[in-house]
Amino acid sequence: MTPTIHGTFKALGDPTRCRIVTMLAEQDMTIGEVADRFDMTRAAVKKHLSILERGKLISVHASGRERINRLEPAGLKSASDWINHFDRFWDTRLESLKSAIETHESERNNDR
Repeated sequence: MTPTIHGTFKALGDPTRCRIVTMLAEQDMTIGEVADRFDMTRAAVKKHLSILERGKLISVHASGRERINRLEPAGLKSASDWINHFDRFWDTRLESLKSAIETHESERNNDR
């Protein structure tokens, strides 16, 4: 697992950060706007946002005196690509299960 993917999964490993990612998928937000939706201090929200930024899931841009947090879909894509790498494992297992069921059904029908 690459360091970037490790940081992404670490960032997504917390329910609060997952909720923040979901919110930022809807719109860019300031720290204050994010904090208004949680029962925690701005400092705590800032810490969550910093972890998301280190995990490459969000970027932060200055707009005057405010810092705008924006979802970075590429960070999610790299995690998705890593997970999808294992689809072939499930495809193989499901194909084996399908064959086993079909064989069983065929044998059952022949016994009748």
